[in-house]
Amino acid sequence: MSLFIIWFSAMFPLVFSPGPANIVFAASGANVGVRRSLGLLAGVDVVYILKSLLVGYSLGKVVESHPMALNIMQLIGAIYLIYLATKFFAATKNISANDSKKLGFIDGALLQILNSKGWVLVFIMFTLFSEQANDTFGALGNLILVLWLAILNISVHLVWIKAGDLLARVSNNPNYNKWLNRFYGGCLYLVAAWLIFDNEIWREGLI
Repeated sequence: MSLFIIWFSAMFPLVFSPGPANIVFAASGANVGVRRSLGLLAGVDVVYILKSLLVGYSLGKVVESHPMALNIMQLIGAIYLIYLATKFFAATKNISANDSKKLGFIDGALLQILNSKGWVLVFIMFTLFSEQANDTFGALGNLILVLWLAILNISVHLVWIKAGDLLARVSNNPNYNKWLNRFYGGCLYLVAAWLIFDNEIWREGLI
């Protein structure tokens, strides 16, 4: 129990913070509601689980040996965020939620594969807690960490989707929803810019 409390205290702020995936979840909830956002959630969290298993059981050492791979993935992810932000700006036309194009499983999977924050978060978790988890749970230690993270991710992602849905319900004014979409799109543009300018490849003038 003490390990879980320490783990939760460290991981909850990282998972709940407004990164790329959480912003997209809020925007999806605002545009198409909770139920129609579940495909997006499934795509993100299935990949998150696979990512956690890979890092926990082998991939972590490979990526540590090739840090440039994460930088390249970060740049590709930034480009994908710009694409998603543009879609949200395009959704500012006066259309109903039923007509809004939802983001589905594939969109969520791509978002999480290219989400460098997600990769870093998983690396941090196993770096901090893998040894303690293995001491506490034996051979199941890393698997327990993956399970905890999956439950936390799904819960937090549902909260972000519902928060977006509630914000959209505050007003039926089309102008309000239009500016809400622009806000989400603008946030994604800012995150994408930060990912590009903070990237080692950009800072060293390799592109």
